[in-house]
Amino acid sequence: MYAFIFRTVFAHMDPERAHHLVIPVIRAFGIWPLRPIVRALTAPDPSLRTRALGIDFDSPFGVAAGFDKNAVMSEGLFALGFGHIEVGTVTAVPQEGNPRPRLFRLIADRGLINRMGFNNAGASAAARRLGRSRHRGRRAVLGANIGKSRIVDVEHATADYVTSTKLVAPVADYLVVNVSSPNTPGLRGLQAVETLRPLLEAVRDAAGTTPLLVKIAPDLPDEEVEAVARLAVDLGLAGLVATNTTISREGLTADASAVAAMGAGGLSGAPLRGRALDVLRVVRAVVPDEFCVIAAGGVESAADVQERLDAGATLVQGYTGFIYRGPLWARQINRGLVAARRTR
Repeated sequence: MYAFIFRTVFAHMDPERAHHLVIPVIRAFGIWPLRPIVRALTAPDPSLRTRALGIDFDSPFGVAAGFDKNAVMSEGLFALGFGHIEVGTVTAVPQEGNPRPRLFRLIADRGLINRMGFNNAGASAAARRLGRSRHRGRRAVLGANIGKSRIVDVEHATADYVTSTKLVAPVADYLVVNVSSPNTPGLRGLQAVETLRPLLEAVRDAAGTTPLLVKIAPDLPDEEVEAVARLAVDLGLAGLVATNTTISREGLTADASAVAAMGAGGLSGAPLRGRALDVLRVVRAVVPDEFCVIAAGGVESAADVQERLDAGATLVQGYTGFIYRGPLWARQINRGLVAARRTR
């Protein structure tokens, strides 16, 4: 059914407009009386329970940052069966993001290109919503992904990240420092170890007891991936998210001129699968067993999720697959994981 709706309706609609149209639907799934009904149909099997970051996750599969930028859909996404939701990216200063159009589908490649530019209502608004969800009883694990405000110079990025941290860390289950989006000028330069160390130290100290992770780009050479992973361990971070979107356009089947016309932005979805898996393996090879590694990038099926878990991921996230698989995506993943494990 969803495949038919996507082909006949959403595929012909501006992707960002389509996303905004589904937000109230997903929110409705999290409101009484729909929430318990939907959750009864989608709840992960108890065998999928995963312990990570000192937290119990109903499933190892969750929603990556970018889907619920303003923490408005978390209860609906929980009802749909996701084990965790990473909201954001949020910034200390509310911002509109880049000019539209800024989100493009590559349907034949099952991918997306985005240059959203951290459009969000700000860390204060996100903190209020996370706080309300925290006090509503049974809910998903909620992470918060924080980035640099566009109006803040890179030289003052640390103070900007600390501002967001102080707002959202007290109401988030874990916190992720995003220094790897390609859509904020100068941001990826913060991944250099000499620049990243003082930033992560300051955020770690401001985060208190909230587990802290850092999110890296798939475009880093392997030796730099290793260096960031070792730095995260050295600083006592709880984990690392591998990976963000890529600026590469290699391996696409879409017409090259059409892709070029879409312009700059991060590529996500199936084309990212191979490199994201490689980065996961590089990270896992240099960090301790107890270090949490969240795998993201090119995940669409239960087989993809299990592949990441087998490669050493503690948890797995997806976003682009939601666009192509629809609202029952998490249910499909969770049931596929259970079925696969029974045949092992």
